[in-house]
Amino acid sequence: MPFYEKGDVRIHYEEVGSGFPLFLIPGGGLNSRIANWSATGPFNAMEEFKNDFRCIAMDQRNANAGESTGPVQIDNPWDAFATDQLGLMDHLGIHEFAVMGCCIGGPFVLKLMEKAPDRVVAGVLCQPVGHRPESPNVMYDSGLGTWGPALCAQRTDVTIEIVEAYLHNLYRSPGDFVYSVSRDFVRSCQTPMLIMPDDVPAHPYAVAMEVAELAPNAELSMYPWKDPKDLIPQAVEGVRNFLKAHQPVPSGR
Repeated sequence: MPFYEKGDVRIHYEEVGSGFPLFLIPGGGLNSRIANWSATGPFNAMEEFKNDFRCIAMDQRNANAGESTGPVQIDNPWDAFATDQLGLMDHLGIHEFAVMGCCIGGPFVLKLMEKAPDRVVAGVLCQPVGHRPESPNVMYDSGLGTWGPALCAQRTDVTIEIVEAYLHNLYRSPGDFVYSVSRDFVRSCQTPMLIMPDDVPAHPYAVAMEVAELAPNAELSMYPWKDPKDLIPQAVEGVRNFLKAHQPVPSGR
């Protein structure tokens, strides 16, 4: 079981396949962990893309039932996740990579594009989470109801007050759009991205469509794409084609 460690952060990761690096961020909110690709994801991206790319996934810091640990960083928490993710790429000797994020992975992808525009060559936002004005506390309540109490039960250094402050800075400050970056950033982002909309409480269709409209190099997947389930293989093939189209050509060719 491989780990990357830096200071008081310890990240569990897995790799499969070979080729251009593809960082695959599973869904599950703050319980985003590698096992979710096979357990709860709309498809198992590690399996789907291992014959085309060097696929890398990690348990996010402090995901319950995961193996990655670190401080609950109240200040600028989205940046802390991106720092973990980029640190893993550094550990693996990877500079440029493509990334696909499911659910909470959508905001993670956008934060990586903002923080490392010279490294992320393309990104896929698969059923991204976002702010839903008519139900603004979906993500906050999920963290407070499931993730937070379980973490407090495991960690003597984490209290429910710390959890509340952390969730406030993740989802309420500001409680808007995709949480991790601003509309101004998305308007300015030149990185190619593919948006795969969903429409459930935590994955608002309107937010996914707004990202697609604002980003100058965004494309939309087919929609619907996961219901009925026999549409999923076609959507996955669209992701594969998008990623291959934006894979850098090796020098010397």
